[in-house]
Amino acid sequence: MGENVQENAQKKRKFAVPHVYILLLAIIAIFAILSYIMPASVYDTKTIDGREIIQASTWHTVAKTPVSLMQFLTAVPRGMQESAQIIFFIFIVGGAFTVVQETRAIEAGMGKLVQALKGKTIVILPIVMVLFSLGGSVFGMAEETIPFIPIFVALCLAMGYDSMTGAAIVLCGAGAGFAGAFINPFTIQVAQGIAELPLLSGMTFRIVMYLCMVTLATVFVCRYALKIKKDPQKSLMYEFDQTREDTVQMEELKEFTGKDAAILIVFLAAIILLIFGVIHYKWYMDEIAALFFGMSMIIAAIDRMGFNKYAETFGAGMAGIASGALVVGFARGILVVLNDANNLHTILHASAAGLSQLPSMASAVGMYIFQCLLNYLVPSGSGQAMVSMPIMAPLGDLVGVNRQVACIAFQLGDGISNIFTPTSGYFMAGLALAKIPWAKWAKWILPLIGLEYLLGLVFVIVAQAINLGPF
Repeated sequence: MGENVQENAQKKRKFAVPHVYILLLAIIAIFAILSYIMPASVYDTKTIDGREIIQASTWHTVAKTPVSLMQFLTAVPRGMQESAQIIFFIFIVGGAFTVVQETRAIEAGMGKLVQALKGKTIVILPIVMVLFSLGGSVFGMAEETIPFIPIFVALCLAMGYDSMTGAAIVLCGAGAGFAGAFINPFTIQVAQGIAELPLLSGMTFRIVMYLCMVTLATVFVCRYALKIKKDPQKSLMYEFDQTREDTVQMEELKEFTGKDAAILIVFLAAIILLIFGVIHYKWYMDEIAALFFGMSMIIAAIDRMGFNKYAETFGAGMAGIASGALVVGFARGILVVLNDANNLHTILHASAAGLSQLPSMASAVGMYIFQCLLNYLVPSGSGQAMVSMPIMAPLGDLVGVNRQVACIAFQLGDGISNIFTPTSGYFMAGLALAKIPWAKWAKWILPLIGLEYLLGLVFVIVAQAINLGPF
């Protein structure tokens, strides 16, 4: 018996998906080797409206500068340095939201909502999904969903639904908001920064995307919940849910106090100030990080957290997000190696030569498909932005796809599969807490993922058709 368990564990390790660091290092190594084969070339660039635009007619080859062993080994450290602003921005935001989470004010607010709507359980599901979707859209809620999953699984079981519904209202709500986000600092703002677009530009279009994505996910989950409420045996988790002991009573939820209300007001005020500052004062990452840093201090004071506990909590938040934040530096290492070898423009030229034979609409769709596939290898939003946007943004200039459309393709391609792919760490952790096997979840959610991919395709086509601009 013990030997079988050990053998199965070895098989799992043998066929485990490589860590994202290993995948990125492998890509860096491949490009370093290719630098001895691939022609070196450059485009001349011209600064227009503060953005460096490639001049399509100026491509020319230059002498090869293959990547040395030392250049390969220093690619990641140099990538860390070049992307330091983004990395430390992610650290500060992660620490700040961990402080908010530590107060449990959001949990208490949701508990209050659930209690207020007791007896109208179906109304609770869309409300909770919208709240989580705002978290996904506004501050890139992903890992932060993990503590809520067992709470809402237990609540849904108590209300007569199943564990799949409980996990879905959290994961699908936040996931739809993340994919259709209109503020998300980890995807939109990083991608637009790389593409040299005004931060939060294209807001109206993204709000429409957000509303459509969230509506689709909410209708899908609520239809399923009503079906399970009517006939519990139709649940994929029916047999297992009968043996669960982790249900809760409404009375066991954290009490919502005046202190929690004050914390949520400060949090909401910070989000409003963020939008105002970016639009009217052209705030960038340093100012936004400062806003979240200040918000965390005020919230800690309201919670009477104390200096040491605040520092420990903030530090724990930064430590918790460190692996994801440092993906940015590893991803930047790819660009470092390509620039060392003067191969980036060679790839752009070859890609443009192929795509130039296609209508610009087909090029936009191709970008979207590429981003969808890339997310299975690099599930980190900011990491994927660093891998793809330095190539996609100037490539768009060459094939008639403007940079805002390239950012839309990235955002949708990056966000949709985060609650489906096994390479998404927080998602797999959430399923483990919900005690839902990935195979059962995949069978249940695959239709929704397919619909979201189709909806994303529609938005990419519309964005290209209307030539969605930088503003």
